[in-house]
Amino acid sequence: MHTVDDSRTKYDAEWRRRRMQRRRNMRQAKRSSVAVVLLALVLVLTKDRGARQEGAETPLPSGGEVLGLNGPTQQTVAAAPRVLRQEPLAAIADQPMWRRAGDVLKRGKTSPSATQVAGQKPSQHEYLNRWQAIQSYSTRYRIKTDLARRIYDASIAAGIEPELGFRVVRVESVFDPRAVSSAGALGLTQLMLGTARAFEPNVTREDLLDPDVNLRIGFRYLRGLIKQYKGDLMLALVAYNRGPVAVQRSLAMGVSPANGYEKLITRGYRGNGILD
Repeated sequence: MHTVDDSRTKYDAEWRRRRMQRRRNMRQAKRSSVAVVLLALVLVLTKDRGARQEGAETPLPSGGEVLGLNGPTQQTVAAAPRVLRQEPLAAIADQPMWRRAGDVLKRGKTSPSATQVAGQKPSQHEYLNRWQAIQSYSTRYRIKTDLARRIYDASIAAGIEPELGFRVVRVESVFDPRAVSSAGALGLTQLMLGTARAFEPNVTREDLLDPDVNLRIGFRYLRGLIKQYKGDLMLALVAYNRGPVAVQRSLAMGVSPANGYEKLITRGYRGNGILD
């Protein structure tokens, strides 16, 4: 004859057995998840390494106007020095700030990554850091990873801090590559065609709707303004928005050229705009 204590003991034993089984299942599920993540990472690294070995270029990772856009009349700024190249500044000082039309067309919709520009092979640590940064920007700004990669690599290649590059694109076009303003400013960085042709004389309106071309020219223009105003990021941003002519006119009259655009871009930002 079974007693109440015997039944209770059997119930407790069964309950402990089921609890242990659940714990084993949870541990196995966690191990499986980690294995899947590691396998995916290995596949990505292997695929990218294979592409590099075949000589493939890394694509540049890849609206509305806010408080006004680039004015239709802007002066040509001094050529921004190239960065991340293994050349002395004196050797590139006299080089033109644009490429021939044929060079632009050959690039298509891809551009070399910052490491490729430097002619160096990235270490695995650098590669992972780059992708972690790209994923972080993609999540923060809620944009596709491909677009985040384009903006990140284009800013590095131009010598612009990626954080500033993302902020400018967000305010100028809300990350819309096909954005066109009422003033005629085009693409992600909202370039006027006349301004873009100061850097690449044969660039077309349709070219500026290509994310890679637009980011390349837009970030070079922004870097040139920062250099022109001797590192004064706030003044350079106002000039980017209003145009250097309007800024110079205001300064000559003793009036502040600020219009709030520069504060919108730099709210919470602690960088100086450029990488060197």
